[in-house]
Amino acid sequence: MPKQNEAFRDTIGTIDAEGKRKFIFPKKPSGTFYDYRKWVSYFLLLILVANPFVKVNGNQFMLFNILERRFNIFGFPFWPQDFYIFVIFMIVMVVFVILFTVIFGRIFCGWICPQTIFLEMVFRRIEYWIEGDRGAQMRLAKQEWNTEKIKKKGFKWTLFLIISFAIANVFLAYIIGSDALFQMIDEGPLEHLKTLISLLIFTGVFYFVFVWFREQVCIIACPYGRLQGVLLDNKSINVAYDFVRGEKEVGRAKFNKKENRAETGKGDCIDCKQCVHVCPTGIDIRNGTQLECVNCTACIDECDSIMETVGFPKGLIRYASEDEIEKKAPFKFTSRMKGYTAILAILTGILLGLLFLRNDVEATILRLPGQLFQHKGENISNVYTFKIINKTNDDFKDIHFELVGIKGKLNVVGNSDFKVPKQGMSSGTLFIEINQYLLESDKTKLKIEVFEGNRKVETTTTNFLSPRSFD
Repeated sequence: MPKQNEAFRDTIGTIDAEGKRKFIFPKKPSGTFYDYRKWVSYFLLLILVANPFVKVNGNQFMLFNILERRFNIFGFPFWPQDFYIFVIFMIVMVVFVILFTVIFGRIFCGWICPQTIFLEMVFRRIEYWIEGDRGAQMRLAKQEWNTEKIKKKGFKWTLFLIISFAIANVFLAYIIGSDALFQMIDEGPLEHLKTLISLLIFTGVFYFVFVWFREQVCIIACPYGRLQGVLLDNKSINVAYDFVRGEKEVGRAKFNKKENRAETGKGDCIDCKQCVHVCPTGIDIRNGTQLECVNCTACIDECDSIMETVGFPKGLIRYASEDEIEKKAPFKFTSRMKGYTAILAILTGILLGLLFLRNDVEATILRLPGQLFQHKGENISNVYTFKIINKTNDDFKDIHFELVGIKGKLNVVGNSDFKVPKQGMSSGTLFIEINQYLLESDKTKLKIEVFEGNRKVETTTTNFLSPRSFD
C-alpha cells in the first residue's frame, strides 16, 4: 500500500471538520476514457428515455406497474401469476452485478448507473456551460449575490427544474405506462390530480438529488457501494494508483525538470493533486481502494495527461488489481469468480426455461368455497368459479370449455361462449355434472381444456367431489 495518512478512512471528502456539507467542484474531465464514457452514456440515456415509449408486439418494452402488479421486461408481459419469473429475473440481474463487481469493481456505478449518467453527463455539463470549470464555479460560490450570480444560478436552476420534470415524466411512464401518461396529458392534469401530485413529488426528488444531494447518493444512500467491502479482493480490477511506481523509495515530490528522479529515488507522482480535483466524489485515489470511488476513470485521463506533459510513462493510475501493482501478478479467474459464473449460468438457464414454458393464456378453475356437491338424479353436480387471463394483445372470442377423459356436462352460467379482451381477464361461474357411477372415488381430478373456437389455448385441472360410496 502507498505511504499515507490513514485518517482519510475515518472521514469522507464531502464533510468538513465541523460535520457540515462540503460541496465538491470537480474539474471538467477530458481524455480518452471520458470520450468513451460520453458515448456509452448517451446511448444508455437514449435507451432509458425510449424504453417506456417503445412497444414490442403491442407491449411496452419496459413497465414496472407496482400498483397493478404488472411488469413488462423486454416486451414480455408479467402478470401477478408470473411474479416468480420476475423475481428470478431480478435475482439473475443481482448475481450478474455481483460477478461484474468481483471482477471489475464498481465500474457499474461510473459507466452504467442512471444516477451517475444524469449527474455527470447532463446536469454537470450544463453547469460547466453556464458557470465554467472548477475555478470559476468556486469563485462564483464565494461571490456575493449580485446580478451576475443571480442570472447564472437562476438560469441553471430553471434548466435543472425543467429537466427534472422531464425525467419525472419518463419515470412515471415506467410505472403507470406510457399510454396512461399520454391519456393524462390529453385529458388535462386537473382530471388526474393524484397522478399530478405523484409527478410533482418525483420532480422534487430528482431536483433535490441533482441540485444538492448529488454524489451523496453514491457515498451514503446507495447500498451497492457498501457491497464492495465483501465483494472486492486483491485480485479485483479497479481504478487503482500504482503506488510502487508513484512512491518508490522517497515518495511523492513536486516535479523539477532539472533533476533526475531515478537518481533521487523519487516516485513518478508529482503531487499535482489533479486526480483529486477531477474526482466527482472528492476522494484521493492515491490512498488506495475506497468505497466512495465509482470507477468513473476521470482520474486516469487527468493523470495520463499530466504524465504526458512531464514526459513520464502513462498508466500511473489505471485499471489494475492490487496484486498486479504490488506483485506483478497477471489477472486470474479465481474460484470465487467461477462459482458466481456457475450460479449465474444455472439461474439464467432456469429463467429461459420458465420463459419458454410460460403460457400466453392462464386458466384457473376452483370449486366454490363452502359449497358441497349436489345430487341431480343419478348425476353429481359441483359448482366452480373460473378465471381466464389473456396475456396477449389479441382479443379471444368464442371461449368455451371441454371435459377430457370423462363423460359429463359442463355449463357456464350466462353465455356458454364468451370473450377475453387483450391484456385482460374474464371470470364467471360454471357447473359440472357427472354420472355418479363413472366416479371411482370421493375426489376425482378433472382435466379441462379451454378453446377459442376450434383452437385449444390452455389446459387446466380441478377437483370434483362426490359421495364416498354409491352402494
